[in-house]
Amino acid sequence: MINTAHAIFHPEQFQGRGKTNRYFEGWYYKVVNAAETDAFAFIPGIAMDANGNQHAFIQVMDGIRRTATYHTFPASDFHPCKGKFEIALGDNLFTDSTLKLDLPGASGRLTFTVQTPWPNPWYSPGIMGPYTFVPFMECYHGILSMDHIINGALTIHGKTIDFTNGRGYMEKDWGQSFPSAYFWMQTNHFSVPGISLKASVANIPWLGSSFTGFIAGIWLHDRLIQFTTYNGTRLLRSFADSRHVQLVMDNKNYRLEILAHREAVTQLASPISGFMTGRIEESMTSRIEVCLIDKKTNTIILKDTGRNAGLEVAGEIKEITI
Repeated sequence: MINTAHAIFHPEQFQGRGKTNRYFEGWYYKVVNAAETDAFAFIPGIAMDANGNQHAFIQVMDGIRRTATYHTFPASDFHPCKGKFEIALGDNLFTDSTLKLDLPGASGRLTFTVQTPWPNPWYSPGIMGPYTFVPFMECYHGILSMDHIINGALTIHGKTIDFTNGRGYMEKDWGQSFPSAYFWMQTNHFSVPGISLKASVANIPWLGSSFTGFIAGIWLHDRLIQFTTYNGTRLLRSFADSRHVQLVMDNKNYRLEILAHREAVTQLASPISGFMTGRIEESMTSRIEVCLIDKKTNTIILKDTGRNAGLEVAGEIKEITI
């Protein structure tokens, strides 16, 4: 019980102790090299179906070439460290500062410095805020780092790629299933370093009904500006067609306007009732136009376009269209 309570206040750590069925947990490592010619996502995790069948996995997504591979492991190979974030999976290792791969077609080691974590006060752990304490949520979410610097190299299908001075992003999900409808986007490649955007809108089941939940954050050089369901923000626009995703959020201090340009996608496995039998599609080459307005001074404090953007549009999006 003590270990479980400690983990709640550290969303980056393994949350699934004691779970035996209908449960998944996965971490998402996005890495882009300095030349922006290579972009990958590495997704380690554990999955359990309704009957208690379990396996661990590592998905490897090549965002430029739009390919993905799914490597399975016995659940007994999945070793989360107690009291800190460290996942050993076979001969692979994942922490907040290290990614070590020993897979068919992918090997090497990367390290991460100058991480930018989402704030984690005791009363509002991580990006979920007070919803962290709700025990029946379908899916929980965490941000490990909005932006950081990469060092090291990986060998992918015989080609060695130097990621030194590249940029990375880390997040995670855990629970039973991804939402029935959602938008998700992320980019930390703007015209100058030190800016990162993450935004998502989702249909959230709630006590026999549902509501549209949303979370967005802009790291702007030395501060995080948050737009969330629980901090008084209003979602004014949430829309997607075949070419774009548009989001507009507004609170007492700021207005955030987003126009994401959809690009070609790669298919990934996703959780349904704990097992990775679903399919979602993600682009890692999208562009996201961002306009951030300070309402108190009526000035635009950010107007820029993020590149190398991750973008997902999934499910019955009419459920979250505004």
